[in-house]
Amino acid sequence: MAADDWQGDLLRQLGGEACQGAFGPPGSGGFSWGIPGIAPDPHLPVPAAPPPLLPKPIPAEPFPAEPFPAKPLPPKPRHPPAIAPPAAPAGLIDHALVQAQRRPRSGDSAAARARRSLRELTGASPARAVEAATEVARDLQQPITTGRQIVVTSIRGGAGKTTVAALLGRTFEHYRRDPVLTVEADAALGTLPIRLGAAAVRWTCADLAQVIDPSMQLTDITGCLARLPDGGWLLPGSRGNVGARLELPQYQSVMVALRRYFAITVVDCPTLPGELARTALAAAQGRVVVAPATVEGVASTRSVLDWMAGLRRAGMLARTVVVLVSSSPHTTIDAEAAADHLRLDGVAVLALPYDRHLAAGGVIQASLLARGTRETAARLAAEVLNRAVGSRR
Repeated sequence: MAADDWQGDLLRQLGGEACQGAFGPPGSGGFSWGIPGIAPDPHLPVPAAPPPLLPKPIPAEPFPAEPFPAKPLPPKPRHPPAIAPPAAPAGLIDHALVQAQRRPRSGDSAAARARRSLRELTGASPARAVEAATEVARDLQQPITTGRQIVVTSIRGGAGKTTVAALLGRTFEHYRRDPVLTVEADAALGTLPIRLGAAAVRWTCADLAQVIDPSMQLTDITGCLARLPDGGWLLPGSRGNVGARLELPQYQSVMVALRRYFAITVVDCPTLPGELARTALAAAQGRVVVAPATVEGVASTRSVLDWMAGLRRAGMLARTVVVLVSSSPHTTIDAEAAADHLRLDGVAVLALPYDRHLAAGGVIQASLLARGTRETAARLAAEVLNRAVGSRR
């Protein structure tokens, strides 16, 4: 049999001693991989048994799900990168405009001030007026546990929306000790920075949306805002350039993040029925709808209130205040009849009287406002804040 083992001789000639391990032990019936019908050579040495295979060590850490893990995204900067201001910010008050503007007028004329003084001497008790002012101040200074956002909008431009937003921001800043912010969400050449006296702006709402992060501190946020001369902060909608836009996702991300930094945020929104205005109106805790004190203004505002009632959002109208703004000293509409037409499901209605200082435009100076304007602004701020925090009297 050994002479006929030509396969074994051939393998030994080709592979030498290395091929001997391929044979199985005697009596196995051939090669270790089991070719049947071929007997092993009894003269060949029996190969030693191979050492047992040891199990591979188990890695201490599990393998990643992906063969090549994705590169982690760089974290957002804690301090936002600097954005260079424009060389000459447009739309803001510069030296030439200050020289062009004449001396601002007082809100009340001398005759009106004299008539008011006479009424105070012969009319209601001063103690009653002091009591009413104290109650308004108490409402404005009530504690707030979470940030409240108050949106100011209107049905059309020119109704006095920005003026009312500026009055609210300055009133809250005057009465409260916690941070107050005024946001301009109307980026189409808005005039809120001018009304509030901002000398220059660098960051806009759209700029802040690119870097806002929950890890930011209040000092990081205020570094992006414009500090107002009389206190408070301003986040403008644009730098005065034509065609500036504020997208809805940008507005939402900024407003959600800023709520934890400021007790009260007043938002000057675009006019209805734009998408941003509708979204802001639905998400705010307090709502102010500004309407001109005219028949057309009252009729269009009633349509807005009917639309809000059709949304069937709980408490939406109950947290809404309508402001009727008189742009002329000779208003012919009956203010009480107009208010009755607009009082729908708990809506409050206030009338802002004509004010020469406001009508002239420019920076709003509190010392030049008519007394009726200051009182109405304080009552409006107290009314909308009570509704925003759910403490309506």
